[in-house]
Amino acid sequence: RPAGDTRLEALKRDAERVAAALAELAGTHSDDPARAVTAGRIRAHIKARRQRERFFDAALFADPVWDILLDLAASRLEERPVSVSSLCIAAAVPTTTALRTIKMMVDRGLLVRRSDPADARRTFIAMGPATARAMESCLETVLNTPGL
Repeated sequence: RPAGDTRLEALKRDAERVAAALAELAGTHSDDPARAVTAGRIRAHIKARRQRERFFDAALFADPVWDILLDLAASRLEERPVSVSSLCIAAAVPTTTALRTIKMMVDRGLLVRRSDPADARRTFIAMGPATARAMESCLETVLNTPGL
Protein backbone atom coordinates (compact mmCIF):
# COMPACT_ATOMS: atom_id res chain seq x y z
CA ARG A 1 0.00 0.00 0.00
CA PRO A 2 1.39 3.43 -0.92
CA ALA A 3 2.58 5.56 2.00
CA GLY A 4 0.08 8.30 1.07
CA ASP A 5 -2.87 5.93 1.58
CA THR A 6 -1.65 4.93 5.04
CA ARG A 7 -1.14 8.58 6.02
CA LEU A 8 -4.61 9.49 4.74
CA GLU A 9 -6.19 6.68 6.78
CA ALA A 10 -4.29 7.84 9.88
CA LEU A 11 -5.48 11.42 9.32
CA LYS A 12 -9.09 10.25 8.94
CA ARG A 13 -8.86 8.28 12.21
CA ASP A 14 -7.38 11.34 13.95
CA ALA A 15 -10.16 13.56 12.57
CA GLU A 16 -12.81 11.12 13.81
CA ARG A 17 -11.27 11.06 17.29
CA VAL A 18 -11.11 14.86 17.43
CA ALA A 19 -14.73 15.21 16.26
CA ALA A 20 -15.91 12.74 18.90
CA ALA A 21 -13.91 14.49 21.63
CA LEU A 22 -15.26 17.91 20.64
CA ALA A 23 -18.84 16.64 20.63
CA GLU A 24 -18.34 15.15 24.08
CA LEU A 25 -16.71 18.31 25.45
CA ALA A 26 -19.45 20.49 24.00
CA GLY A 27 -22.11 18.31 25.61
CA THR A 28 -24.20 18.54 22.48
CA HIS A 29 -26.23 15.38 23.01
CA SER A 30 -29.66 16.21 24.36
CA ASP A 31 -31.22 13.90 26.95
CA ASP A 32 -34.63 15.54 26.44
CA PRO A 33 -36.67 13.30 24.10
CA ALA A 34 -38.72 16.34 23.01
CA ARG A 35 -35.49 17.86 21.67
CA ALA A 36 -34.18 14.69 20.05
CA VAL A 37 -33.00 15.12 16.48
CA THR A 38 -35.45 13.19 14.32
CA ALA A 39 -35.95 12.86 10.59
CA GLY A 40 -39.14 14.89 10.99
CA ARG A 41 -37.32 17.78 12.68
CA ILE A 42 -34.63 17.75 10.00
CA ARG A 43 -37.25 17.73 7.22
CA ALA A 44 -39.07 20.62 8.96
CA HIS A 45 -35.76 22.54 9.05
CA ILE A 46 -35.29 21.89 5.31
CA LYS A 47 -38.84 23.08 4.62
CA ALA A 48 -38.27 26.24 6.68
CA ARG A 49 -35.06 26.94 4.74
CA ARG A 50 -37.00 26.65 1.47
CA GLN A 51 -39.52 29.26 2.68
CA ARG A 52 -36.85 31.93 2.10
CA GLU A 53 -37.37 31.41 -1.62
CA ARG A 54 -40.85 32.91 -1.33
CA PHE A 55 -39.25 36.24 -0.48
CA PHE A 56 -35.80 36.21 -2.11
CA ASP A 57 -34.20 34.79 -5.23
CA ALA A 58 -33.34 31.14 -4.55
CA ALA A 59 -29.91 31.59 -6.13
CA LEU A 60 -28.94 33.78 -3.17
CA PHE A 61 -29.13 30.74 -0.91
CA ALA A 62 -27.35 28.06 -2.93
CA ASP A 63 -25.67 25.83 -0.34
CA PRO A 64 -25.61 22.37 -1.93
CA VAL A 65 -23.23 20.78 0.60
CA TRP A 66 -25.50 21.65 3.52
CA ASP A 67 -28.66 20.64 1.62
CA ILE A 68 -27.06 17.30 0.72
CA LEU A 69 -25.96 16.67 4.30
CA LEU A 70 -29.40 17.54 5.68
CA ASP A 71 -31.16 15.21 3.25
CA LEU A 72 -28.73 12.38 3.98
CA ALA A 73 -29.05 12.90 7.74
CA ALA A 74 -32.85 12.66 7.58
CA SER A 75 -32.71 9.66 5.24
CA ARG A 76 -30.23 7.94 7.55
CA LEU A 77 -32.66 8.28 10.47
CA GLU A 78 -35.45 6.97 8.22
CA GLU A 79 -33.15 4.09 7.20
CA ARG A 80 -33.87 4.97 3.56
CA PRO A 81 -31.22 4.72 0.85
CA VAL A 82 -30.67 7.86 -1.23
CA SER A 83 -29.98 7.67 -4.95
CA VAL A 84 -27.73 10.13 -6.73
CA SER A 85 -30.72 11.50 -8.67
CA SER A 86 -32.70 12.06 -5.47
CA LEU A 87 -29.73 13.80 -3.87
CA CYS A 88 -29.38 16.08 -6.90
CA ILE A 89 -32.95 17.23 -6.33
CA ALA A 90 -32.31 17.74 -2.61
CA ALA A 91 -29.25 19.88 -3.38
CA ALA A 92 -31.56 22.50 -4.93
CA VAL A 93 -29.00 23.54 -7.55
CA PRO A 94 -28.59 22.65 -11.23
CA THR A 95 -27.89 18.93 -11.72
CA THR A 96 -24.36 19.51 -13.00
CA THR A 97 -23.54 21.54 -9.89
CA ALA A 98 -25.08 18.88 -7.64
CA LEU A 99 -23.09 16.10 -9.36
CA ARG A 100 -19.86 18.09 -9.02
CA THR A 101 -20.60 18.72 -5.36
CA ILE A 102 -21.38 15.05 -4.68
CA LYS A 103 -18.14 14.02 -6.42
CA MET A 104 -16.13 16.53 -4.37
CA MET A 105 -17.71 15.24 -1.15
CA VAL A 106 -16.99 11.61 -2.11
CA ASP A 107 -13.41 12.52 -3.05
CA ARG A 108 -12.95 14.17 0.36
CA GLY A 109 -14.28 11.11 2.16
CA LEU A 110 -17.42 12.82 3.47
CA LEU A 111 -19.75 10.60 1.45
CA VAL A 112 -19.59 7.05 0.15
CA ARG A 113 -21.04 5.58 -3.04
CA ARG A 114 -22.73 2.19 -3.12
CA SER A 115 -24.10 0.39 -6.16
CA ASP A 116 -27.72 -0.71 -6.04
CA PRO A 117 -27.61 -4.52 -6.05
CA ALA A 118 -31.05 -4.60 -7.69
CA ASP A 119 -30.24 -2.11 -10.47
CA ALA A 120 -26.67 -1.64 -11.69
CA ARG A 121 -27.63 1.70 -13.28
CA ARG A 122 -28.40 3.27 -9.91
CA THR A 123 -25.95 4.40 -7.24
CA PHE A 124 -26.74 5.19 -3.64
CA ILE A 125 -24.95 7.83 -1.60
CA ALA A 126 -24.52 7.81 2.18
CA MET A 127 -22.55 9.77 4.72
CA GLY A 128 -19.29 8.22 5.83
CA PRO A 129 -19.13 7.26 9.53
CA ALA A 130 -17.20 10.37 10.61
CA THR A 131 -19.55 12.62 8.60
CA ALA A 132 -22.60 10.96 10.17
CA ARG A 133 -21.22 11.53 13.68
CA ALA A 134 -20.32 15.14 12.89
CA MET A 135 -23.80 15.80 11.44
CA GLU A 136 -25.45 14.23 14.47
CA SER A 137 -23.49 16.55 16.77
CA CYS A 138 -24.02 19.55 14.51
CA LEU A 139 -27.78 19.01 14.28
CA GLU A 140 -28.03 18.49 18.05
CA THR A 141 -26.47 21.94 18.40
CA VAL A 142 -28.28 23.68 15.52
CA LEU A 143 -31.75 22.30 16.22
CA ASN A 144 -31.45 22.73 19.99
CA THR A 145 -30.01 26.23 20.14
CA PRO A 146 -31.80 28.02 22.99
CA GLY A 147 -34.33 30.54 21.74
CA LEU A 148 -34.97 28.82 18.41
